[in-house]
Amino acid sequence: MVFPVVGGDGKPTGYEIENSLRFNNNDTAYLNISRSSQSNTTGTFSVWTKMGVPSDDNVLFGGHTDVNNRSYIYFSDPDGYVGIFSRTSGSADIAYNSNGRFRDPSAWYHVVVAIDTTQGTAGNRFKMYINGTQYTDWGTATAPSQNASLPILNKAAQTVGGGYGSSSVSSMADSYLADFYYIDGQQLDASNFGETNDNGVWIPKKYLGTYGTNGFKLEFQQTGTGTASASTIGADTSGNDNHLTSNNLAATDVTTDTPTNNFCTMNPLISFAGASDGIDAFTEGNTVVDSNNDTSAAGATFGVQNGKWYYEAKLTTGNQSSTNFGTGWASTNYEGQKGTGNGVGFMSGEDNIAVDPGGNLNKGGTGSTQVFGNRSTNDIFQVAIDLDNGKIWFGVNGTWSNGSATNSTTLDASNPDYSSVFDTVGEHYMPAFGQGSSGQTVLAYNFGNPAFSISSGNADANGYGNFEYEVPSGFYSLCTKNLAEFG
Repeated sequence: MVFPVVGGDGKPTGYEIENSLRFNNNDTAYLNISRSSQSNTTGTFSVWTKMGVPSDDNVLFGGHTDVNNRSYIYFSDPDGYVGIFSRTSGSADIAYNSNGRFRDPSAWYHVVVAIDTTQGTAGNRFKMYINGTQYTDWGTATAPSQNASLPILNKAAQTVGGGYGSSSVSSMADSYLADFYYIDGQQLDASNFGETNDNGVWIPKKYLGTYGTNGFKLEFQQTGTGTASASTIGADTSGNDNHLTSNNLAATDVTTDTPTNNFCTMNPLISFAGASDGIDAFTEGNTVVDSNNDTSAAGATFGVQNGKWYYEAKLTTGNQSSTNFGTGWASTNYEGQKGTGNGVGFMSGEDNIAVDPGGNLNKGGTGSTQVFGNRSTNDIFQVAIDLDNGKIWFGVNGTWSNGSATNSTTLDASNPDYSSVFDTVGEHYMPAFGQGSSGQTVLAYNFGNPAFSISSGNADANGYGNFEYEVPSGFYSLCTKNLAEFG
């Protein structure tokens, strides 16, 4: 996790990253720019990234003209490895592939790639830094020849969030990207873009250098889509006006989940489907869960012991008659519950509590009186939990149950749906999903960074998050800035 930004001298740096861009690889989403081809030998790329599904590609940057002249930097590939793939005139000109694997979907990583093929020492021509440290544990380490001009630097077509495959831009990112820099003509180290605070955490800092003729900076401050301009997603804020065109990206892909305020998502590493290892379908930066017609379950990236938290979940596929699912909160003792063999079992621990598609509240997998009526597509579930006092409330479409007796658009703090819960000493709890029968359920989770459109827009009292309904007084979105204060 990344905590509040503090400089190496203990003083705030004042540098906040406000936005990121969410790439969903099933959408073939990427940014691209066309420029004049040059025989460039030197350049630096810097980006913060939080991966989606670890078994998918996460391509950061590429350059190409065709299948025989193409390069791209990846973090990570389907097996979790990092590196660069490149060929010129059909022959490999540089190849680095790590021994180590990077597979944590809850963390923001800082990645810097610095290339200068004019260097006399082969090992200095390609450098990758991860969270401020130069990475050297390479399984494959084929350096470019001296003065080589690589496709990622010299070709007319450059891409962010995608790389050229066999016939098109087809190797995609499945991740969030933030604070993206391309520095043309310089080989820079990570200290130009980040620093270590007094807690030993690598944090962002503002780049103060020059960009070169073709350099750019992407802050994702705009939500316009399509052709490159200063008002679209790919707007260059370096001052060079080297704007990028967006492809298959939407305004909802611009999020406030960033390295300086990391938001909760669902977690592909804490999931299972029937007898297999995990739910197959996590999309939109792990904010959307698809049960894939199987008994299944999933937990979230944040486990907490304290605080008052709020989230929403929109039912985009499924209804009361077709699926048996629940969304709520569960113990993080995932392995202990996985052995029960189905998704409802995952939700059946003593303190695990959920609302199901029939509008029933469930504690420990046992249904209670129906309080909301049958639910259907586009309904939005609301969940508010008070871990300090062992209470939980459920709502649907702006109406809270309030203990099943006083339904209201306002949460009644005196009437929780359950009390004296979540009190196991030393236990952590997390948002969770479980499904106990076949049939497809798709839930779009909103911990403050929704992948679906919000018609109203409501933040918590600290100004964080974007919710369809008003956040109850005293409750907060699950993000690191709030966790530092209340968690």
